[in-house]
Amino acid sequence: MSTLYKNRIEEFRIALNETKISLTKLRELCFSGIPFEGGLRSLCWKILLNYLPLEQAQWSSSLKKQREIYAQFLKEMIIQPGIAKANLGLFREDVTLEDHPLNPNPDSRWNTYFKDNEVLLQIDKDVRRLYPDMAFFQRPTDYPCLLIMDPQNEFETLRRRVEQTTLKSQTVAHNRSGVTNVCSPRKTTSANEYEVLPNGCEAHWEVVERILFIYAKLNPGIAYVQGMNEIVGPIYYTFATDPNTEWKEHAEADTFFCFTNLMSEIRDNFIKSLDDSQCGITYKMENVYSTLKEKDMDLYLKLQEQNIKPQFFAFRWLTLLLSQEFLLPDVIRIWDSLFSDVDRFDFLILVCCAMLILIRDQLLVGDFTINMRLLQTVGSFRKAARWELPLGPISKDRVGDFSVPKAQFLDYPISDVDLILKKAKELQDSA
Repeated sequence: MSTLYKNRIEEFRIALNETKISLTKLRELCFSGIPFEGGLRSLCWKILLNYLPLEQAQWSSSLKKQREIYAQFLKEMIIQPGIAKANLGLFREDVTLEDHPLNPNPDSRWNTYFKDNEVLLQIDKDVRRLYPDMAFFQRPTDYPCLLIMDPQNEFETLRRRVEQTTLKSQTVAHNRSGVTNVCSPRKTTSANEYEVLPNGCEAHWEVVERILFIYAKLNPGIAYVQGMNEIVGPIYYTFATDPNTEWKEHAEADTFFCFTNLMSEIRDNFIKSLDDSQCGITYKMENVYSTLKEKDMDLYLKLQEQNIKPQFFAFRWLTLLLSQEFLLPDVIRIWDSLFSDVDRFDFLILVCCAMLILIRDQLLVGDFTINMRLLQTVGSFRKAARWELPLGPISKDRVGDFSVPKAQFLDYPISDVDLILKKAKELQDSA
């Protein structure tokens, strides 16, 4: 470890040991990248995502309260209807007296249960293949949820719930437009495709599944949209690999609240009815081109001349915070800067422009087909294999919102994210 790097770590430690942390100073430090050592990144992200207060003395009580709230969510939302839990001081009831699966009442707990299964099937499908090139998400967590995994109670895991769901004959999916699609029978996962863990164990992807399911339950207006798994994945990975055991043990609850806070800022990207508003994704995509026009008129005119619209490539870049364009360590490094942005993701627009400008020479000489190949990236073919659609982890109806010409998909030509971030900072400073 170089002296310079050691000094940088010390700078972070000094900033984080203040009685009241200076958010301005912390953002300045984090913008240039956060060291992993000592759990610094995990701690900084919790502060930058408004999960931890700036007053260090409040951390213990704040964390205790939030983690207790999350435990209550688990008790209220993962329980199967009609089955009371002994550890909650209740007795098993005869479900036919209180409720039953055929109860037509829309307020029926079983009716809600079956509707939740529709969302759960999509979440399960997505999280099982989260970062398939990494073994991490398939490995067992050191801290399985005891509340659910304890054989003394009758909680069912979401994995078991999917396996036993009555929605096996057909998957009924509600797209973002509110239209109900009846799809072909759900393909069962090969037993050999995923390692079967022993009883009492759960894989990291199961933890991510639970986070997303509870989020969907608490936010029925948006519920779950395919792609949210790509947002929660890097946060959970960062927290679950924290070298500080005390923090690592609570990665699930901490991830849930940080993800929820992050989604409160970017959720408009996932809501179709807001697409054409000033907070919607269409406006942001157009902002990429308006910024490019200001920074590089020749490149802007070239793309306009070839009728290469920003929605052909910038939709996924913006919606998923570039989480599909680079390898996970590089995504995490980019997010250090994005989370540090005082204007909250305005810097992402500049990063997108930097990605265009850094390959301007190829774009200026390329024809429509070549340029589309350069811009419509999926990071790599291994990532493309995860999805049924070439544009990545957005539901079919979401992709259908934007008419995109077909093209072959190659790596984005530049893999050095520090070069991209440096260029984006230059664009910011030249404003």
